[in-house]
Amino acid sequence: MKRLLAAASIAVLAAGMATTSSFAEEKTAWRLFVSDHGEPVINVVDALTGNKIDTLPLKGPASLYRSASGRIVFAVQGKADMVSAASTGITFEDHGDHGDIEITAPRLTGTEIAGTKPSHFVEHDGEFALFFDGEGVARILDEKKALDGETSVREVKAEAPHHGVAAVFGDYVLLSEPNKEKPDELPVGIRVVDSAGKQVGDIRACPDLHGEATSGKLMVFACASGILLVRDADQGPSIEHIAYPTSLPSGKATTLLGGKGLQYFLGNYGADRLVLIDPSANDMFRLVELPTRRVHFAVDPIRPRFAYAFTEDGQLHQVDIVAGRLAQSVKLTDPYSMDGHWSDPRPRIAVAGDRIVVTDPLKSQLHLVDATSFAKTGDISLTGKPFNIVAVGGSGETHATE
Repeated sequence: MKRLLAAASIAVLAAGMATTSSFAEEKTAWRLFVSDHGEPVINVVDALTGNKIDTLPLKGPASLYRSASGRIVFAVQGKADMVSAASTGITFEDHGDHGDIEITAPRLTGTEIAGTKPSHFVEHDGEFALFFDGEGVARILDEKKALDGETSVREVKAEAPHHGVAAVFGDYVLLSEPNKEKPDELPVGIRVVDSAGKQVGDIRACPDLHGEATSGKLMVFACASGILLVRDADQGPSIEHIAYPTSLPSGKATTLLGGKGLQYFLGNYGADRLVLIDPSANDMFRLVELPTRRVHFAVDPIRPRFAYAFTEDGQLHQVDIVAGRLAQSVKLTDPYSMDGHWSDPRPRIAVAGDRIVVTDPLKSQLHLVDATSFAKTGDISLTGKPFNIVAVGGSGETHATE
């Protein structure tokens, strides 16, 4: 696998000021942003102490997405037709070989983007594309606007309302193409449009398009027939269709995650398998068998070799990306059956430094697992049904002067 340059590590910053002395203090902060399955709130929890920091009110229950920088969390409230932005209160200032951490109170920024049936959220190079299924419209803004509480957006319209997706890719937008005969069904391809909204090239076929991810400079869309692999090229995005090999059993990916530090993609493939996609390998697709049906999975942004999968028997599994197999497992919860509605309250995974955190909505708890020993180390009680979760944080230095 090709290793990517990781984000600049947080190092010591000791700067002499012209008229004052500056004293550096090492700080580590990790915050968990947890939405409730039934209540319109985000609970903000200190991942190191387990204490609740604040509760941020929303218009409706939300799915949560953090920005790559960790400065902002978006709450997609499908039932309330709203997307809200929250500042995490954790900011890193990169100086190349060192950096600072600034810690302030989390808050709603005031940015609220209204629209019918918000669904997919995609970030690429600091720009966020929010797709509204009920309108067939992508609304695009950048991180600075979201932090400043602005609501002005750039709109890109698809051919018709549908369960779609959009992604900014340099000067272009990749926009899902609806099934014109059956708009209620999944999209059938990707259309590339330029900054003026004009189509560039032909529509790239991708039947039953559902699932997108970025790893390094590559972007992937999942199709019933395989994947669309998107690369940057001189004349705009270069899009290649790669079919699933005949050696794979019947199936398809519908959710994709991009690796951090290692360039790969991880997706579902049937109810009890994961698929590893390595664009640099001759054997691009590898399956990882799970002991029972999958509930949720996540990549580890700090330990690039690993990802995690939670299965309906209540176990969390460590996935060794390089070996292509399950490495360790730990029992955390009572069983969570995948029978029933797709949106029923079930566990979700986040990684907060050296801790893996798993929500347990039916027990009103967050379970903590040590990332090295892969042993359960504790619980955090949280009222309601803690559901979607993202983690933000890291280490750096703060400076006091005298």
